[in-house]
Amino acid sequence: MKAIRLSVAGIALLGLGGAALSQTGSTVRTGKAAYGDWHSDAPGVTRKITLGDLSIPLETPSTANRSKVVAKPADAVLKAPDGFTVEPFATGMAGARVIRIAPNGDIFLSQSAEGKIVVMRAADGATKPEKTEVFAEGLNRPYGIAFYPPGPNPQYVYVGETNQVVRFPYKNGDMKASGAAELLVPDIPVGGGHWTRDVQFSPDGRTMYVSIGSGSNVAEDLPPKPDLAA
Repeated sequence: MKAIRLSVAGIALLGLGGAALSQTGSTVRTGKAAYGDWHSDAPGVTRKITLGDLSIPLETPSTANRSKVVAKPADAVLKAPDGFTVEPFATGMAGARVIRIAPNGDIFLSQSAEGKIVVMRAADGATKPEKTEVFAEGLNRPYGIAFYPPGPNPQYVYVGETNQVVRFPYKNGDMKASGAAELLVPDIPVGGGHWTRDVQFSPDGRTMYVSIGSGSNVAEDLPPKPDLAA
């Protein structure tokens, strides 16, 4: 196997059909019309808000308008650009996070909350998978999925768990791992709420990239800066 350098850096499935979308027909809303919510959103709509469009600070009372999950109305449909349609491909996939396509066309999906990787197989143009299997389970919030080596005949599936990177033996067409997980990168830093670990390889397969995120959103609770004058 080639030597690999490790570089650490800080679902609904859509079915699309029709002609490619042209962006020349986009609608740009300006001034007061640039403000709005989902009622006025649509594919191709953009909003240009300038400094002069902003309200004066404290012009209106401060308030919180938080989102909440509601049941889907029976007649609700997603808006799509002209020539495109959107429909559910796979449902009931709790905790679905990342989709990666194997060289043979199988669809790998990480279900982080469930601790597993599933594989779906569907014919070209199919609106539903014809077969779904659990490739691996018992994982610690799996997220990233990568095939190694890059190219048409990978030998391994790499999975980024929240605290480590493992790999499973693989050949095209496998829908279940043929062997146990092999630990490659242990003790990835955890904490701060950013738990997703994506995994990617360089085109030549010599470098593996693993994302670990930052310790917080706005540097809260980070250690103090050193006194450089001391």
